[in-house]
Amino acid sequence: MALIKKEIRMNSAPRQSGILLHPTSLPGPHGSGDLGTAAFHFVDWLVAGGQSLWQLLPLTGLGPGNSPYSSPSAFAGNELLIDLVQLQDAGWLTPADLAEAPAFPEQRIDYAAVRPFRMDQLRRAAARFFACGKTPEQAAFAAFCADSRAWLDDYALFMALDIAHGGDNGTIWQQWPAELAHRQPEALRAAERAHADEMNFWKFSQWCFYTQWAKLKTYANAHRVEIVGDLPIFVAEHSADVWANPGLFDLDKSGRPRVVAGVPPDYFSETGQRWGNPLYLWSAHAAEHYLWWVDRMRQMMTLCDIVRIDHFRGFESYWEIPAAAETAIDGLWQPGPGAAVFAAMRRELADEHGQLKIIAEDLGIITPPVKKLREDVGLPGMRILHFAFGDDARNPYLPHNYDANTVVYTGTHDNDTTCGWWESLEQSEKDRVHTYLGVGSENSEELCWYLIRLAFSSVARYCVIPMQDALALDSTHRMNQPGVGGGSWEWRYRWDQVAAWHSERLFDLTCLYGRDYASQRPDEADAS
Repeated sequence: MALIKKEIRMNSAPRQSGILLHPTSLPGPHGSGDLGTAAFHFVDWLVAGGQSLWQLLPLTGLGPGNSPYSSPSAFAGNELLIDLVQLQDAGWLTPADLAEAPAFPEQRIDYAAVRPFRMDQLRRAAARFFACGKTPEQAAFAAFCADSRAWLDDYALFMALDIAHGGDNGTIWQQWPAELAHRQPEALRAAERAHADEMNFWKFSQWCFYTQWAKLKTYANAHRVEIVGDLPIFVAEHSADVWANPGLFDLDKSGRPRVVAGVPPDYFSETGQRWGNPLYLWSAHAAEHYLWWVDRMRQMMTLCDIVRIDHFRGFESYWEIPAAAETAIDGLWQPGPGAAVFAAMRRELADEHGQLKIIAEDLGIITPPVKKLREDVGLPGMRILHFAFGDDARNPYLPHNYDANTVVYTGTHDNDTTCGWWESLEQSEKDRVHTYLGVGSENSEELCWYLIRLAFSSVARYCVIPMQDALALDSTHRMNQPGVGGGSWEWRYRWDQVAAWHSERLFDLTCLYGRDYASQRPDEADAS
């Protein structure tokens, strides 16, 4: 009987649930969440609530507006996530250094104060590290630099040159001296010599990030919590990626984008969204067998267990906007690479079952070809309950229309919180929610938990709830508001907002609807 039970479990995809929370939103003493004690405590909280997924936003550095979707590198981690306490434990910072921290707000990130404080501490730590002489840590650092050379050298030089040529004032790499902007080998070698110390600082910071992240991920995995990462489809114009690989992007002779990325008018904006990212020259990627994409996904798979690809529909077709256009209205659809890029990834990165653990963010204008591409590639798509009640029973976001290969959310980081969403609905839409749920409550906190229950009860394999919804918080706790400048990406919570009943309620729903991941996995007893 035990053998039969094991076979059933092995052949059935487990139903899982988890929480969406970016590490910057964690509590902590240094102005923003990081990879320190609070992150490990959060894993413990997930386990107490029976959750087996921790979904993040991109772990890469921040770009304009503090967005993690406009990073200066698709490979480098966010230096602001480095836990300073661990650097003190290593002897590279002192208690007096950390005592210099200003009185940061607890529930918002004041990036104007956080960034200089944290970066100053990292520079102190780096100086002491490099003054230590030969140590086991120095050997580990050298090994990291050697293993990461394919992206790390370009990133470190890019950041050093960015500082040297006024990046803080808005200067972009295309405005650097031409010999550097166009990467003339002799100029690059001279720059590496001139900026060797600065490059070492950025390499040290990346080593700290990757070392600390590996420790946290190991802890999460040991407690049967899988990390769901986020890979933006596009990269920033002012990035080491575009500077180091201009032939892979649709640029003019000066290195500036000829056309840029975005989306047409939609739910979030009447004029669409002009993201401004350079678009890929897909013919060049095909010519090198999508090597850059394979390397990028390989890097993500070292950081995460499951990878969510943002804006999946861009692989089928993407919205091309003239670079001179001020809005996205005048764009047009262009064909993407289709399944070829995923075939290249599968050849190099598939698991023992030939699968890629990838989630396709297939929101927005989804046509039959986009759906077919996702199904052909075999990836689960996303369904948002906030989008489910605007029309009739055919709405694809209503749970009775799901298939099992789906990830259901109440909302995402781009949505209002569920409490805020409920308060903003017209009464006719509220009535549809009441009818579908079979409840009549007008209380936003109660409706939030009814929607969470609906997500858990659905046939979707994965269920992910934003932390703000698990705490039933209002619109002031929203993470991002697309198309609105300023104020996004700043939200944090405090541990005193989290009561014992929050995890107990999540645990009960997990067990009730068969999302108890640990109980679905084969164990030693089953193999006997």
